[in-house]
Amino acid sequence: MSTTLPVLGAALSVKSIPAHRDWLLERQRDLEIQDFFRTDLLDGDWRGTANEIKSMLDGHTGRVGIHGPFWGFKIDSHDPMIRRAVTKRLLQGLEVADYLGATQMVIHSPFTTWDYNNLDMLPDNRANLVERVRATLSDVIATAEQANCEIVIENIEDKDPHDRVVLAKALDSAKVRVSLDTGHANYAHCSTGAPPVDYYVEAAGDMLTHVHLQDTDGYADRHWAPGEGNIRWTAVFRSLGRLNSNPRLIIELRNHDHVRAGAAYLASLGLAE
Repeated sequence: MSTTLPVLGAALSVKSIPAHRDWLLERQRDLEIQDFFRTDLLDGDWRGTANEIKSMLDGHTGRVGIHGPFWGFKIDSHDPMIRRAVTKRLLQGLEVADYLGATQMVIHSPFTTWDYNNLDMLPDNRANLVERVRATLSDVIATAEQANCEIVIENIEDKDPHDRVVLAKALDSAKVRVSLDTGHANYAHCSTGAPPVDYYVEAAGDMLTHVHLQDTDGYADRHWAPGEGNIRWTAVFRSLGRLNSNPRLIIELRNHDHVRAGAAYLASLGLAE
């Protein structure tokens, strides 16, 4: 258990990294690059953008990750043709991660609010979901293991905070762990009756190696700076403080200009630096 305050990082893009470069370097903060889920970039000159980012990060020694592709698909598709397309997209993401020297890639959980009410209606549903995900991710996981890049599964609609943790463990790889998005969890808590955000931390335990820090009103996926919504940040960081997994604490906002204000708010509460 850490006795010092955690150091915050941020999710930024090729357009916003320059404005925060000094802030990143002053504490060698963790960075999540958020350009390479765009399909136009993955199918275009992604190396050009990656080279720009590499140049911007000269001197940065913090941990680097990327947000992997997610638009337009789920990782538990029933359709083998769709699964092959999803595998291809995620392998493209890992190729970028390897080129950048990134050691983590965020992907999205397959669990929906519908699943919470319907998944256990038939006895084989959960096992079948795991097998569909395994079919989608087997080549992705093997590639991630070779590239020393951890795949973290982020909660989206997840109402039961244990579901994706069980899924990650079932995939049986040291390179598959879970991510928590605090705003998504707060939406699920306020709008669908899920537990509060700190329960998601407790459910994940040391499987949690990545956190998106964003605030919401519990109604929509606001991606506001911490302090603008109604998340109980003291409870969240109390639970985070019990972990030994040293998760990357990534401020992920809709407006990247507000990153440092969000960090300052958490610092003012004595929760992080």
